[in-house]
Amino acid sequence: MTETTPSQTYDHASIERHWQRRWEERALYRAPDDSPKPTYYTLEMLPYPSGDLHVGHAKNYTLGDAVARMMRMQGYNVVHPMGWDAFGLPAENAAIQRGIDPSHWTHQNIANMQRQLRLLGTSYDWSREIATCEPEYYRWNQWFFLKMYERGLAYKREAPVNWCPKDQTVLANEQAEGGVCWRCGSQVERRNLSQWFLKITAYADELLAGLDDLPGWPERIKTMQRNWIGRSEGVTFSFEVERLEERIRVFTTRPDTTFGVTFLAIAAEHPLVARLLEVSKRRSEIERFIEGVKNKSELERTSLMEKDGVFTGIYAVNPLSHERVPIWVTNYVLAEYGTGAVMGVPAHDERDFEFAHKHGLPVAQVIMPPGKTEAETLHEAYVGEGRMIASGDFTGMSSKRGLRAIGDRLTQMGIGERTVNYRFRDWLLSRQRYWGTPIPIVYCEEHGEQPVPYDQLPVVLPINIPITGEGSPLARDEAFVRTTCPVCGKPARRESDTMDTFMDSSWYYLRYLDPHNANEPFSAALAKHWMPVDQYIGGAEHAVLHLLYARFFYRVCRDLGLVDGNEPFTRLFNQGTLIYGGEKMSKSRGNVVGIDATVEKHGVDAMRLFLLAAGPPEDVTDWTDTGIQGRVRFLNRLWRLADAAAPRIRELPVDLVPSATTPEEKALLRTLHVAFKNALDETNSRRFHFNTTVARLDEVLNALTDLSRTPGGAENVVYLQVLRGTMLVLAPFAPHIAEELWQRMGDEESIHLRTFPQPCTDVLALDEVTVVVQVNGKVRARLQVAPQTDEDTVAALALQESTVQTQINGKSVRKRIYVPDKLLNLVVS
Repeated sequence: MTETTPSQTYDHASIERHWQRRWEERALYRAPDDSPKPTYYTLEMLPYPSGDLHVGHAKNYTLGDAVARMMRMQGYNVVHPMGWDAFGLPAENAAIQRGIDPSHWTHQNIANMQRQLRLLGTSYDWSREIATCEPEYYRWNQWFFLKMYERGLAYKREAPVNWCPKDQTVLANEQAEGGVCWRCGSQVERRNLSQWFLKITAYADELLAGLDDLPGWPERIKTMQRNWIGRSEGVTFSFEVERLEERIRVFTTRPDTTFGVTFLAIAAEHPLVARLLEVSKRRSEIERFIEGVKNKSELERTSLMEKDGVFTGIYAVNPLSHERVPIWVTNYVLAEYGTGAVMGVPAHDERDFEFAHKHGLPVAQVIMPPGKTEAETLHEAYVGEGRMIASGDFTGMSSKRGLRAIGDRLTQMGIGERTVNYRFRDWLLSRQRYWGTPIPIVYCEEHGEQPVPYDQLPVVLPINIPITGEGSPLARDEAFVRTTCPVCGKPARRESDTMDTFMDSSWYYLRYLDPHNANEPFSAALAKHWMPVDQYIGGAEHAVLHLLYARFFYRVCRDLGLVDGNEPFTRLFNQGTLIYGGEKMSKSRGNVVGIDATVEKHGVDAMRLFLLAAGPPEDVTDWTDTGIQGRVRFLNRLWRLADAAAPRIRELPVDLVPSATTPEEKALLRTLHVAFKNALDETNSRRFHFNTTVARLDEVLNALTDLSRTPGGAENVVYLQVLRGTMLVLAPFAPHIAEELWQRMGDEESIHLRTFPQPCTDVLALDEVTVVVQVNGKVRARLQVAPQTDEDTVAALALQESTVQTQINGKSVRKRIYVPDKLLNLVVS
């Protein structure tokens, strides 16, 4: 206890610091691996150490901490770890702009953000802390890479990147906005470089099917992943190209529309383009078009730019209709997707209709909508099912039957096959940057590409090397690049690419379980003990990449015999953002509310309560000065009542169950048990609408205040025990004041180790309920009756009310509508 004399206000500064120190000294929140209690793993997505947290970040961590504390008080052995997603581009940018070593910048930020998270009173097990930029962590990134390399899941091939010709470096998409280099302003080029990939597509069907086994995930997140994976069944077949001994392969999900093809669209990077240029009379026009699109990003070409193209002057031949089909080089077809070529069916595809309309290409209708008997001029594409027309010997078939029949025909002709395509592609792992995990591969003139032996891991990232933004820092560092071949011992060169930082965040939740293991990434036994994560909390912006990569990685771990099961996260909760002044907090807008300043002025507990009370956590909520001040007043009111009553509460037996006899006592005790029930319901339903729990605490405080003002109210045993019980409801949400007052009330054990109370059914039961009486739908009376009073009794009481009698006035009651304990509606005429 920090003081014993009653005071009028909660001294948050001294009390909150005091208990944070005490909790850490006692290692109160350390989760033992050998506890007999049932396990519960709750986790917020690990943050990037960008430097400073604001109250918008605190919303996420406060929610996660409240969940962890509630589950701990329900008897679970809760593991609640924290760490740092510490590699990434901002550290390199800081090195370029400020001349700061990325490692120094990162560790400086980690120290500050760790201080701020401790300041929030969070119940993290800091003994499990990790930072992904440490060799002790990224060594195992390299280990996993080699395991996947052995299994053919890590491979190298050419892929397009954003390239700055002046700085001689690869740029991320966000560094190449508008087609110019963020640093020097040069025009960005698209260039093919040899890149490392992880074969996530090998798990495509499993990742897709696994979404059905995640009922605890938001449906919109699962839908986004389904769309990203983009599984589609169809037929891949080829068109013969005139004047060339070549064929163009296309994939379609609508083979029933093959007779409606009026053009072929191919990517500017398609390998056939070079052969077409050799024979086309429109070479210069085609080359100008290609020059205009080659530096455009994938997003620009597929979504932002107007669909455009150039006719090559060369034709293909439709294998079924034998009609000549013009070949166009277009900006919206990408070589990386599918076959890099698309059959254009303007009558039955919206994008093709738009393209054909712009370039005056024919629109050939081959599917008749239901209810139509003859073709007519189309003003938009018809993309539904129907009856096939103008389709040779397939005419008259339903389009559904035609899908299979034409697929069979193309297969029988030896030019087609049924295939499954996916929208998503293999994970591009390579980054031509410094601040990331080095890829453990060396290149030998004699033996070619060779993996670094396991006993030589980690390949350590060199420190204090110049980072100028020009070229690859690692490629320029001869001390790093020069090495020896693990096969022959002769001179070799290291791979200078580093790994995408999503590699770090795809398995960190497993390293938390065994963070100091020097012999393996984690113990399989500990993973079996703790996994899967019971509750994962983070932003919806991670719906696809991080969450999909983590699901892929977990399956790789399963196949390596390291984990059981298929999914790493049982339940997922997406918190909403916190805004201020109607806008998202950002330094550029000048509307950031800092954690340090808020804690100094108002205290941690007031901030935590406001963040929880502001609204449902999945919603966008507003930070308001009046809101935080309201929570300060709440804590001060509670402090005055509880601190004054503490000496009397210490004299009461701890296990005393008060007997409420008066209506006031019963009402007070019921408000407390309603709060118990609400906190448990919101936690165990995983809705986490703790804003309603805070509202119930407001009701408890109001009832306490009312009783304290009555003669003898402050000495009433029910009053005193409700005050004690209020601390148990408050503890997960405002842990410091609850702990302080709990100790002042005479309990030596930490309140956070106590069991959360179960609500009593008898206490929750009401002596009376209010039944609203309506006549023809309008309220005419209210009756106080015993719970579960039958309809006939309520109707008889209603008919005795003068306001009801006036409305009936000799009319007959034709119908009664009764909702027990709530409503009686009399229909009269």
